[in-house]
Amino acid sequence: MRSLWSDEDAAAFTARYEERGIGEDLAMRVYSSRLLGREPQLVQHGGGNTSVKTVVKDVLGRATPVLCVKGSGWDLEFIEPEGLPAVRMDRLLELRDAEALSDGAMVEVQRGALLDSAAPNPSVETLLHAWMGPRFVDHTHANAVLALTDQPGGEALCRALYGDRLAIAPYCMPGFDLARLAARVFEASPGAEGMILLKHGIFTWGETAREAYERMITFVSMAEDALQRGARQALTPAATAPASASAAQIGPILRGALAEAFGDGRWRRVTLDHRGGPAALAFAGGAEVMRYSQAGLVTPDHVIRIKPWPLVLPAPEAGQLDSFAGQVRAAVAAYAERYRDYFERHNAATQPKKTMLDPWPRWALVPGLGLYGIGASAKEAAVAADIAETTVAVVTAAEAMDRFESIDEADLFAMEYWSLEQAKLGKVRAKPLAGQVAVVTGGGGTIGAAIARAFADQGAEVAVLDRDEAAAAGVATAVKGLGLACDVTDSAAVAAAFERVAERYGGVDILVSNAGAAFTGRIGEVPDAVLRESFDLNFFAHQSAAQAAIAVMRRQGTGGVLLFNASKQALNPGPDFGPYGLAKAATLALMRQYAVEYGGESVRSGAVNADRIRSGLLTDEMIARRSSARGVTEQAYLAGNLLGREVTAEDVAQAFVALALSNKTTGAVLTVDGGNIAAAVR
Repeated sequence: MRSLWSDEDAAAFTARYEERGIGEDLAMRVYSSRLLGREPQLVQHGGGNTSVKTVVKDVLGRATPVLCVKGSGWDLEFIEPEGLPAVRMDRLLELRDAEALSDGAMVEVQRGALLDSAAPNPSVETLLHAWMGPRFVDHTHANAVLALTDQPGGEALCRALYGDRLAIAPYCMPGFDLARLAARVFEASPGAEGMILLKHGIFTWGETAREAYERMITFVSMAEDALQRGARQALTPAATAPASASAAQIGPILRGALAEAFGDGRWRRVTLDHRGGPAALAFAGGAEVMRYSQAGLVTPDHVIRIKPWPLVLPAPEAGQLDSFAGQVRAAVAAYAERYRDYFERHNAATQPKKTMLDPWPRWALVPGLGLYGIGASAKEAAVAADIAETTVAVVTAAEAMDRFESIDEADLFAMEYWSLEQAKLGKVRAKPLAGQVAVVTGGGGTIGAAIARAFADQGAEVAVLDRDEAAAAGVATAVKGLGLACDVTDSAAVAAAFERVAERYGGVDILVSNAGAAFTGRIGEVPDAVLRESFDLNFFAHQSAAQAAIAVMRRQGTGGVLLFNASKQALNPGPDFGPYGLAKAATLALMRQYAVEYGGESVRSGAVNADRIRSGLLTDEMIARRSSARGVTEQAYLAGNLLGREVTAEDVAQAFVALALSNKTTGAVLTVDGGNIAAAVR
């Protein structure tokens, strides 16, 4: 592992924070914490913690010795001084002689010792940091160190490798008991530069931020070298490896099996994140995958992110997807039953009794495809997939030397249901479309971008399709979604785009078929080429998108929503807009046909009849031309509706969201034009 320390960068941090009245100690603590957080082989997604013992002034201006320690909810990679709340050292040291302290009391004391009462909760390992003498203390869950300790002979390996340079502490659940144990080991190990917590992680310390950081890099590098020298075997592949189906085919099947029905067509849906690198493929395809993948976690801190073990599926064979779908449903049901049994066995011996968390897996192994992270959002799925890849790396390295070994299941249960660990997850209320995947065609335009934003605001993961690749990418970036260049008049390109969405998120739940353009010409005189071009974009493109969406939705088996951007021209034709209106009328009929034919599979259909929008379906030039022909001003045209109000792209977007949320509505047309009775559905 390479040191990332830069004296130039460190000086820049000091100067930057000095302007804010923040001292050098805290500035260096922020700098080296970020260096640790940037390395995924050390910490991931809020893991690890750091501290510095320093002196600051309290509200009365008195010099006060404090411990600035990582606060709950902060990530080392992006930490700021506010993420290292100052805790009075005298209050923390007073607890050193206590024989016992409940979790609640520990948190209360730590919060009561904060200099700033509005600061975040100090780390659950605050006392451990406080009771070690050096000024700077770093703690990580380094992959290489875990791979050494997560073996039957892990302690002996560490003692042989590090000698007296690192103290060794047995596994103990974090909190007051671990702090007391670590303090005793620290005091009995004079001259040690750090400490190994078996099956948990590593601490290093020093009188400067650089000394603590460089020691971390040194000791982790030593572990990496030891693993390389000691590797004797690779994971043995399974005897047979049938031809695998694609990730785009398997994702919707897995995602559908993981969905939970609430009744009335409502579902709790998840998002997937596929990882198919060589390490994941070898791990999932190993002959003993049911042994090493089910043996526990590489560090107990991961349990709140990925549960005690992954879901393991059989190898999917190409051309046998129906059979595989049944196997997936059975495997998911068996996983849930195993989890309930795990909970009941350990909860029986727990006081006070716990309430069971959901029994669904957070990652899955699929031979021939690798692994899937599973989450309520794309972000959660990515976090699960990242930690799953860390698990793969650590377990594989341990198996290369000997055999992977985790903590006892009872200890894992205690960690999973530890109140202080659960608090890390937060209590965020799910948005209405959380877990759902929406595809928006024509997403790079004004209306399409507004639709993408509206669905993202409601919690959906959004894929933006547009002929203009840059426009699609720009909107996708804004909504943290997926942007794809796609000519919607090319049915093969549309099908490929939906396969890409299914590969990325695991499926599709909502289609907003929005792409379109107005073609004009007097119907008795317009060239066939213009009429055909209009139908290609304003009808057949909608059909291609709907067909592609239906194919994915049917593999999921959880229904879905098909929404189409229609026009008042479909109901209230105007002069010279026949090429546009005829195609839109066909699209309106198409929407209703889907409602009739797929309602039995819980696929709903709807359309938005939009008109008089300054930008979007009608361009400024078209509005000006039509206004001039009618002898009215542009302003009068825009406001010339029953309500006297201008319609915006955002209004159209909200109409699509309303249809998506109308769980018992299908075949409906929602008019958004400020009021044009001639275009009303009748």
